[in-house]
Parts: sequence; structure tokens; C-alpha cells
Amino acid sequence: MSVRILLLGNGGREHALAWKLSQSELLDHLYVCPGNGGTAQELKTTNVDLALSDFPRLVEFAVKNEINLVVPGPEQPLVDGIETYFRKVGIPVFGPSVLAARMEGSKAFSKEFMERHSIPTAKFRVFKSYQFDEAVHYVKTCGHHVVLKASGLAGGKGVLIPSTMEEAITGLKDIMVTHMFGNEVVVEELLTGPEISVLAFSDGYSITPLPAAQDHKRIGDGDVGLNTGGMGVYAPAPIATPGIMDQIMRETLKPTIDGMRKEGFPFTGILFTGFMLTPSGPKVLEYNVRFGDPETEALLLLLEEDVDLVSILMACAEHHLDSVKVTTREGYAVSVVMASQGYPGDYTKGRRIEFKEVPSDVVVFHAGTTQTANNIVTSGGRVLVATAYAPTLEEAVKAAYVGVDSVSFEGKIYRRDIAHRALKIGGGVKGPKLTYAGAGVSVDAGNELVELIKPYVRATRRPGADAEIGGFGGAFDLKATGYTDPILVSGTDGVGTKLRVAVDVGIHDLVGIDLVAMSVNDLLVQGAEPLYFLDYYGCSKLDVKVASQVVKGIADGCREAGCALIGGETAEMPGMYMDGDYDLAGFSVGVVERNLILPTNNITVGDVLLGLASSGLHSNGFSLIRKVVSVSGYNYASPCPWDQNTTLGHALLKPTRIYISQVLPVAKAGLLKGMSHITGGGFIENIPRVLPKNVGCYVDASTWVLPPPFKFVMKYGGVEPLEMARTFNNGIGMVLIVARENVAAVQRALSQGPAEVYKIGEVVAHTGVEMRNLHTWS
Repeated sequence: MSVRILLLGNGGREHALAWKLSQSELLDHLYVCPGNGGTAQELKTTNVDLALSDFPRLVEFAVKNEINLVVPGPEQPLVDGIETYFRKVGIPVFGPSVLAARMEGSKAFSKEFMERHSIPTAKFRVFKSYQFDEAVHYVKTCGHHVVLKASGLAGGKGVLIPSTMEEAITGLKDIMVTHMFGNEVVVEELLTGPEISVLAFSDGYSITPLPAAQDHKRIGDGDVGLNTGGMGVYAPAPIATPGIMDQIMRETLKPTIDGMRKEGFPFTGILFTGFMLTPSGPKVLEYNVRFGDPETEALLLLLEEDVDLVSILMACAEHHLDSVKVTTREGYAVSVVMASQGYPGDYTKGRRIEFKEVPSDVVVFHAGTTQTANNIVTSGGRVLVATAYAPTLEEAVKAAYVGVDSVSFEGKIYRRDIAHRALKIGGGVKGPKLTYAGAGVSVDAGNELVELIKPYVRATRRPGADAEIGGFGGAFDLKATGYTDPILVSGTDGVGTKLRVAVDVGIHDLVGIDLVAMSVNDLLVQGAEPLYFLDYYGCSKLDVKVASQVVKGIADGCREAGCALIGGETAEMPGMYMDGDYDLAGFSVGVVERNLILPTNNITVGDVLLGLASSGLHSNGFSLIRKVVSVSGYNYASPCPWDQNTTLGHALLKPTRIYISQVLPVAKAGLLKGMSHITGGGFIENIPRVLPKNVGCYVDASTWVLPPPFKFVMKYGGVEPLEMARTFNNGIGMVLIVARENVAAVQRALSQGPAEVYKIGEVVAHTGVEMRNLHTWS
């Protein structure tokens, strides 16, 4: 087979493609239209001076020169329907049809496609130009920060990230009223997290991704300055772990290709998907329907040397991608863009470029260059791309900058910190040296987790703590809380074997709430306001998705309790835990005025016990609960016997109620004598801990209705009522001890909160806890 290819474009992407295509034994000749000073130098390659927008003349040229395959580089010809022109004359195109190209050509179309096929992406609304007032109302009321995207192609300038409401309204006017970027806008939720780009070959039926890349859009070091078309890139991005790439394949790439085919516009070519790695997983930022630039320059160096790019492109166009090999080599590739002074604004063209020899694993690709009679001169903003391959990231970066130093032209500018994000983690060491990763511990995964959970942690800010995570501890400014004579109170706890249920069911955020609740409720019983919280997460191998969901739950619990999540530790300990298991512990600190510490020393006979309803089983007694489930004939996936709208496993994981907002104001008002958090040990073990040694209490089990989860335990476990009373909360999660004269006031205050309030007993003269009317539970 002898293949003649017409490659369209004149940038660094096209030079990189020409460089790799020219190495194929299958290639007879490559025509690049219009090409640049670099493509003109490749073997078996000729530049062609034709306009990319003149489709009839391009078709005429292709027919005359017996072209077997057309490869469009930029997106505009694809969006304008170039594939149709060549298909009509029987010449295949490596690229999508005009219908499939809408995935890049219309952000509104692509977002609605994602919604139809349940592909993870940001929340969004689409507004036409005549819906300006509706768009403004939505931005004001949606409850989240927004990104404004012009729906059509905008040359990379149609994405606005307003920092204020005024900027958002101005951006809407620019898009919808003055039509600076079109007339249709997509208003998206602002996502947070690191970004990656994934380029994947597709033949309409199957899809094969290349390693994920991270680019650098800003013009200046440290990611400052104006946005550009890209100032550098590195691949593979360490943050794109195998687990994340597998999730991307399952949740996005495969559903995208399947969905496009099912809707009648199968995708052929290279699908370029931008992702934000959010705390809840990878979400699509946008689709592109062509090779990226400068991603292509780096990724082509990662292909194994015996991989034939001509074969891959032909296989995609002819719908048999699974018949060819697409393999990449171990190691890293780095690209550094050299631009003209003034880019991305105005710049001077025609500067002569001088080249020196570069090492064998370095290639200098041309982007904005033109070949004159005797020289190569600058003709664009991005002029050249120095690209290097090496076994480690550090070596690849150094080699790429050797390539940068081999080129000189007046006004050359470039970033000196390409791959700085990954180099903070470490680029790997050549040779068979022992590493932490080799021992089963992933520093990369740990750093990825920190990035994913930062938005959760920031959401727990409160006076005294800025709630920025990244270390094992944190600082808290006690003075900022406004207490006069403060006493610090601390507590620590876990969630017991409820973790086993969470692992088995696969729901992990709820136990994070449990972890906070178990600690802060123990602070509350001493009259203390929770200030801050730290967590410990131990596992055999860090699963970032699971861990981030756990921390999300911890942050949710902290917000509900009004305390800041200021630090924690994630410990990977291979051999200490079974695969898939993890352990949790929490530590909390609270503060109380010295004169309001509970319990008081005046608890006496006749004081009343008020009970606050629990939210269910809370986090105690799960060793017994798991045993009951195992003999009940149910499993965690079974419909819940007391709630047919959920499963038994999900119902059992309902998190522990946090009583802070409901009870703390009453405690600060001095209306309580004591409190008891009903956890493991039930009423019989917990209430005596708060009572003076010479008194006890009775609890009347008939004063509230035993909730269904506890009836389930009694029925299928054959658990006696008294055993229930010494093991579970049985529907009462917090017991308050109140002077009789204050009962009405306390009940009125508590009635404003979420938990029902019951008068369940009194303090009596004999010690211990007398459980009355237990027969009502049977």
C-alpha cells in the first residue's frame, strides 16, 4: 500500500504530524497546505500554497494528485464541513463530519449532548441573544460562581471567568448584546481542580486514548498574564493516575463515541477532551475535534518508534482502529513554545531565525515560520516548539530547554517553568532504585487528593481559621472567636465497623459526616462550641476517588457543626489493611466559657431528662447490626424493609445527627445542667457518666416511638429490649438534663431545630438507669 496524504494547516501541530507521518514506510508523499518553514524540510513532503477555505480547489488538487487521505489540522475547516466535500469524491478524511464537528463548533450543542448521555460536566444553562434578562437573572440566582462561554468558535477568546457580578453582566452583554463573540451563551458552574487534556483516536466505534497532558495557557511564569494558545505542555501528567484514566474512559470517552454513533453522527478522527479533575471526579470542560497544539508535539514523541501514524489515521478513516497498534513508551515528553515579543498581542514578523544542532531526543517543531530564499523567518505569534523525550520528567524538561537554547531570533520569549506543577511532585528517577511508589505508596495520589479536597476544605472557613489544607496540622486564632474566659475542650473518635458497611456498599461521604458528628457531639455535652477538626485516613493503597468522597463528607459535617477543617493525615500503609479497606479517626477542639462548662455541680433529684431524636442508628453497634443483616435474609442491596425508596445498605449508612446548631444556643444561655451523647453503651452506660455519684435516673421507653431500624434489629436479631437499651440510641441521640422550672423554655428553644424533643425521664435518688416500659418496644 502506498499512501498520499494532504495535511491542512501551518502550525506546530502540522509540523509534528508531518514529522511523524514522513517516517512511515506506507507514505508515498505528503502535501502540507500551506505548511511552514519546518514542514518544507521533512522527507517526502511538499508545501502547497492554497487557501484552506477554498474547498473546491483543495478537492481539485487532491483528485489531480491522487490523494488517499485528507488530514485537517485546525478546527475551522471541519466545522465548515470540509469532510463532505472530499467524501463526495471518494477521498476519506481523518476528521469528523460537519454534524459531528458541532461538538467543538457549538458549546451549547455539546453541553446538551453531555446532558443527554449523562457525561460528567458542569451544571449549565444556554441562553439565546434575546434572553439577556433571563441570563442575568440566572447568574444572580443560580447560587454558584459561573463561567461564560460563547457557544460558537471564538479563537480561544470566548471563555470568560468573571470574578464579580458586574463582570458577569458585562460579559453577558459582550456575547449577547454587542455580539463580540457570537450571540448565544453557555453559562456554566465554575469548576475547581487541576486540568488535563486527553487526545484519543476514534473510528466511530472504538476509541484509543493517548496519555493525558497538561498545558500552560498563561504567557508568564507562574501562570500569570494573558491567556495564549499554549506556551508549553508535558505528558503524561502524573496527576492523571491509571484510576482516573480508567474513569475517564468509562464515564466520558466511551459514552461520547457511543452516543454520537447512536444519534447518527459517528465520530472519526482525534477527539480532544479537556477535563477538570474536580473533588467529585473528572468532568468535561469542552470537546475539540482535532489535534491539540502544543499537545500534539509532545504526544507524538511518546509513541513507540515502530508505531505507524499513517496506519492509525487510515484505520480511523476506514473504521477498523482495532486492527492497528497504538502504543506509547515509558517516560515523558515536554514541549516549550518560543513566541514573538508582544504575543498574544501585536508582534513583529520577519525576524531571521538561527538554529544549532540538538540532541537526538529533541525536536524543534516550526509553528509560525516561513522559508524565504535563504532563511527561515518568523511569521506568527508562536514561532517554534522545542520538544524532548526522556525517561524522567526532569530529564525531559532539561532537554527541552536545551532545544530552546539551540534557537535564536530577535524578540524570542518563552516560559521557564514548563511542568512546574508536576516537578513539585517529582519527575521520577532513572534506574532500578527503590522508591516509595515501588513500595506501594503513591505520593502523586496523595498530592492529587490534596488538590481535589481543597474546595471542600475552603468551604469550612470560620472566624479563627482560613481553612486552607495541604499540611498535617493547622493554626487557629482563638482570639478571633470573641470568648472572654475560654476553656479549650478536645475530643477524638472514629466510626467503628460502620466503615465496613460503607466499603461494602460503596458509599463513602456519609461516614465522613459520622466522623465529625461523633467528635463534635462529645464536645457539645461539655457545653463547648466546636472550633476546628483534623482527620486521619489510613489505607493500604490510596484510592483518590474514595478518599476525596470521605473528605467531602468530613467537610459537610464540619460546615454543619460550624467548625473549620484545618488539617489531617492520609497514610498509605501497604500490608496493614486489606485492599479496598480504610480506617478513619477524627480529632476536634472546642471552646466554652469557664462559667458554662457542663455538667454543672447542681444536678439533683427531680431534674428532667429531655431526649432529642436521632437520625437513625448513628455510629454505634454496627458489629451487631452487620451480624443481624447476615442472618436476616437481606443484603445491603435489598430494598430497605422500612423505606422502599432506598436500599438497606444506604439506609444503614444514614449519618449521625449533629446537634450543634440546635442545642448550643440553649447551652450558651445557661439553661442546661448536663448532656449525654447516646453512642455505644446506649442509655445504660452513657447517662450515668454525666450524673453525680449519688443519683441516677429513669428513662420511659414509651415516651417516643421506637424507629423502624431498631425494630428491624430486634425482629431479625432476636435482641431483647434491655440489650437494645445498653447497645443503641434507639431513637434518642442526645439526652439533656434540665431543671424542672426551665423545661418549657428549653423545649420552646429546641423546637426550632430539626430533631424532635421528648420528655423521657427524670433524675432519681437511686443510682443507675432504670428503663421503664420496655415492653412497648416489642
